[in-house]
Amino acid sequence: MHTDLVAALDIGGTKIAGALVDREGRILARAQRPTPAREDGDTVMAAVGAVIGDLAASPLWERAGAVGIGSAGPVDASAGTVSPVNVPGWRDYPLVAQVRDAAGGLPVALIGDGVAITAAEHWQGAARGHDNALCMVVSTGVGGGLVLGGRLHPGPTGNAGHIGHISVDLDGDPCPCAAARAGDPVAVASYERAARALAAGIAATATLVEIDIAVIGGGVGKAGEVLFAPLRKALTEFATLSFVRRLAVVPARTGTDAGLVGAAAAALMGRTDASPAAADA
Repeated sequence: MHTDLVAALDIGGTKIAGALVDREGRILARAQRPTPAREDGDTVMAAVGAVIGDLAASPLWERAGAVGIGSAGPVDASAGTVSPVNVPGWRDYPLVAQVRDAAGGLPVALIGDGVAITAAEHWQGAARGHDNALCMVVSTGVGGGLVLGGRLHPGPTGNAGHIGHISVDLDGDPCPCAAARAGDPVAVASYERAARALAAGIAATATLVEIDIAVIGGGVGKAGEVLFAPLRKALTEFATLSFVRRLAVVPARTGTDAGLVGAAAAALMGRTDASPAAADA
């Protein structure tokens, strides 16, 4: 049987997305269900199973040779378990075993969602062709992942590169993005503060592991030059050592399908320390 496709799952607190993906990263079939995040663990798994069932109903399913999962975390790839902060019914939940059973025994690879987006950006996006990269997801929180020596570096549990998190006042003011573009001084100042914090984290990472590009995705990453102009300026203050001065900072390219594409990359690798291209070699 020709197994030139993989199944991919992108599991978050709002939705469970699934796809059948080829070796060039093209999505050939899709399925999606809302995440019953407030329900018990078995109910959440039933929704995952429904997505797998929808994919399995496709005539392309018989060409799938593995399943890749990018999940909200923390995840533990070594144990095959997940404990997503935004899915309280899953604590040390044996997701890999459950998905393997639901997928008819196919091999399963698990990585965190930030690492999945990093895999997607390295395979198909802004970090393509770069051997050492940091990819960040900047939204309600800050996640990310690393590519080192040309290979995805998920770490033993699938969480490496998770650069930090930020606190959000749920009762605070609306996002200042539109006002910042219009030049509102308070909104602009808030972006400059965020940019300095990001610059400090990026510079520290670059100094530790010598990355040559930082890719910024997520909601905040879509702000354009409102964010990137002060970010690049702040980097000149923090990234002072000779080997990090040429660090490029760019927006992510893979968009809303990044989680699925990255999960597919993990499945194609067969193990989470290589790259899709390496797996084909």
